[in-house]
Amino acid sequence: MTNMIADETVAKSSVLSVFDFDGTLTHHDSFIPFLRFAFGKRYFAGRLVRMALPTLHCVRRKLTRDELKEVLIKTFLTGVDERWLRQQAEAFCEKYWNKLMRPEGVLAVAAEVNSGAEVTICSASPALVLQPWADKLGIKLIGTQLEVKDGKLTGRITGNNCRCAQKVARLEKVYGDLNDYHLRAWGDTRGDHELLAAAQDPHWRHFHHPRKRRNSPIKG
Repeated sequence: MTNMIADETVAKSSVLSVFDFDGTLTHHDSFIPFLRFAFGKRYFAGRLVRMALPTLHCVRRKLTRDELKEVLIKTFLTGVDERWLRQQAEAFCEKYWNKLMRPEGVLAVAAEVNSGAEVTICSASPALVLQPWADKLGIKLIGTQLEVKDGKLTGRITGNNCRCAQKVARLEKVYGDLNDYHLRAWGDTRGDHELLAAAQDPHWRHFHHPRKRRNSPIKG
């Protein structure tokens, strides 16, 4: 009887289904592999060397994850043409879809879409990079926004890195009061805690693999 009542409550409410991207819908983080793909191995390796000290500072907690993300974006994306980066994002999605996406994740998204829920990705990765993936899944996207001026990326983030409490804040900015929805959420790292805590129906870590995974200091 209790389950029947719960099901009826969900059916009468507006369902909002929110998926983290990296490590949840994918087998692993996507942003670093994207940068390697977009810029080529030699250029990527040269720029990545500059990340060694900031990453060490982050591991030693002298630098926050948000600050490390800002350094990464500044290092690779300052002065980059927005249109070119969008083209690279399309090409990366096309080439690595089958390799990167978790089949069970794709099926979970499809199930939510078919149920009539409002479905969105909510990720710390740049929205500009993830847009092709959201488009292919046929769902909406909320991600970290990159600042663009005169068609060029400035190397800065607009607003805040979309992780932790910012995920909830961004969802509220787009959808309004989350209490108006039955919130379902999928996530896999510390950056998803607040999102999962806000959900009536939280799904922690992977769909069928609940083992603990190591969290890259750059993810999120």
